[in-house]
Order: sequence, then C-alpha cells, then structure tokens
Amino acid sequence: MLEKVIAIVAEGLGVEAGNLNAETTFESLGADSLDLMDMVMNFEDEFGVEIDADSMGTLKTIGDVVDYLTAHQN
Repeated sequence: MLEKVIAIVAEGLGVEAGNLNAETTFESLGADSLDLMDMVMNFEDEFGVEIDADSMGTLKTIGDVVDYLTAHQN
C-alpha cells in the first residue's frame, strides 16, 4: 500500500517517487490545500475508503495516510 500511496503523491505533486518515504511530510513537498484535496480524492478512489474533512487535518505524512487507509479498509 505504501508504494501506491507514494505513486499517487508523486503524480499529484510532480515529484520523484524515489525521493518519498513514509516520513515525508506534505508540507515539505509544498502541497497546498487544493493539492491535498486532489490526492484525497485519488486515495478514496484507489482504496475505497472515505476520508472525512476532520481526518484530513491529521494526515501530515505519507505514513499517516497509509495508517489511516489501513485502519479504515473493509
């Protein structure tokens, strides 16, 4: 799952996937709120998990996204 999340982030932000890991923060990548919304929609589509607005604020790193998706998948 980590590799797929990294691929979505890399594509969404136009960065090299090889430079990303679970500890990478969205802030360090220069992601703004529109970037995050776009990626959240892609995560939801890819993994079939709804990410509510309150939870979005807690997702600071790629690892946070993986942990959230893992915990909320059926």
